[in-house]
Amino acid sequence: MPEIRIVIVGPKYEGNVGAIARSMANFNLKELYLVNPCELGDDAYRRSKHGSEVLENAVIVTSLEEAVKDCFMVVGTSGVTTKGDRNYTRVPVPVREFAEHCRGYPERIAVVFGREDIGLLQDELNMCDALVTIPTGDEYPIMNLSHAANIVMYEFFQVDSVPRRPEPADRNEKERMFDYFGDLLDAVEYPPNRRDTTSVMFRRMMGRSIPTKYEYNTIMGVLGDAAKFIKYGKPWKK
Repeated sequence: MPEIRIVIVGPKYEGNVGAIARSMANFNLKELYLVNPCELGDDAYRRSKHGSEVLENAVIVTSLEEAVKDCFMVVGTSGVTTKGDRNYTRVPVPVREFAEHCRGYPERIAVVFGREDIGLLQDELNMCDALVTIPTGDEYPIMNLSHAANIVMYEFFQVDSVPRRPEPADRNEKERMFDYFGDLLDAVEYPPNRRDTTSVMFRRMMGRSIPTKYEYNTIMGVLGDAAKFIKYGKPWKK
């Protein structure tokens, strides 16, 4: 099972935080990060039950960036999705499909849940390498925060006891590759008004596929060589 960190951004109700801590104990998860949470009192601890230790050890931070800075991958969650491909930041993968794809990776993955009323903001979604959702009925797709977290944790728990896959690239290497992609966009004079969306799309593609370190390095080399060739006319050398 991947090493999962649960991150909750701006929770408004302490009971939900307590219930999530309880579910984390059910699924052997220890790391809970809270971004600008509500005050945690008696109700949170009553709801946490045997997950009170998770709640006591929760790390409180002031930004999502701080909560995920040492994680291999950042996975956002959303009940609000789009039917088309244009708003790429809102195109999700069913959580079961994504969890299956993470089989055999022991690296830390941050699973991020948003506020009870408005979820994750656009800039927070743009920080995510992948977006997952829980399939629900169309008439009422938005689930209670703690219920949604419970289902997501359950799905990831099912990927345990699977042989390790080849080593994936670490987060610093991936960020360097995204910088190379940005250099390529500069080299081809990509339209500025489309750049942010395209960059997020590329990040999501790589997040869903979870390539190995070798695959990442190969792609990074191709992007770097292409940008240099376009800018300076230097041919690729063996």
